[in-house]
Amino acid sequence: MLAAAFLGKRLTMTIPVMAIVAVIVFAILRMSPGDPAIIMAGDNASPEQLAEIRRHMGLDQPIYIQFVVWLGQVLRGDFGTSLISNVPVIDVVSARIGPSLALGLSTMVLSVVVAIPLGVLAAWSRGTMLDKAVVWFSVIVFSVPVFVVGYLLAWIFAVELGWLPVQGYRPLSSGLWNFGERLILPTVALSTIYIALIARITRSSVIEVMGEDFIRTARAKGLRESAVLISHALGNAAVPIVTIIGIGVAMLIGGVVVTESVFNIPGLGRLVVEAVLARDYPVIQALILLFALANVGINLAVDMLYTLFDPRIRH
Repeated sequence: MLAAAFLGKRLTMTIPVMAIVAVIVFAILRMSPGDPAIIMAGDNASPEQLAEIRRHMGLDQPIYIQFVVWLGQVLRGDFGTSLISNVPVIDVVSARIGPSLALGLSTMVLSVVVAIPLGVLAAWSRGTMLDKAVVWFSVIVFSVPVFVVGYLLAWIFAVELGWLPVQGYRPLSSGLWNFGERLILPTVALSTIYIALIARITRSSVIEVMGEDFIRTARAKGLRESAVLISHALGNAAVPIVTIIGIGVAMLIGGVVVTESVFNIPGLGRLVVEAVLARDYPVIQALILLFALANVGINLAVDMLYTLFDPRIRH
């Protein structure tokens, strides 16, 4: 019951958040320079043609009426039609979401699998060369922009050695290897910053827990060091680790934009750049709402994970 009440409270809080996001997105795009009617009709269109397009798009209505109409369409799942391709926005986004999901999922899996053991080992060997190496690796890698890492990896492994493709994307239906080989470089490039971030937080959290009385009690009982680290230290240090993983997933949105541009992956990141350059307002609005909803969902999932690792939170 407590968990259901906690989840219900968190879900209720997402409604005003998404409402505020919708208002801000609509207002910013309506105040930004550029006329969607001119984009659709071209620079040589007559005033009569522009007026007809504005009337058809509802741009001749007061701003509050435009917002109500747009919000009603969004709630029905209708995000309008792309001004550039004249294709429904939902179809444009659906066609691009696969590559971004594949890149984002592979990045977070690699980051978590590598970073958490690395952070635990650094905490366990505090003060040794291994610990110092992890700390320096985290500082250096976290300071290097993703696109620099991406170009460096592409130059070494694709251009010089010829082991992997430089750019592009293939769906899973084309074969597991064709799908995977084009994700290796972008995944490694994007995951470096998250490995550094998660490993650093894991190290700090585990070191803090290792000084607690229950750790000394576990060791006094004769438990193996591996059991102490995994069952006791890592379990009790999980809340800040889960927090930073959630933040990392939210940060992926910005990282995907850069990485997909570097490696020419036709995902949502590339779509953001293309839509902004073309001033395709319906697509931009849909993408911002989608990213905001993803962030809200991630925060909700992190909150629920808190209750698993620390039951006191739901009380």
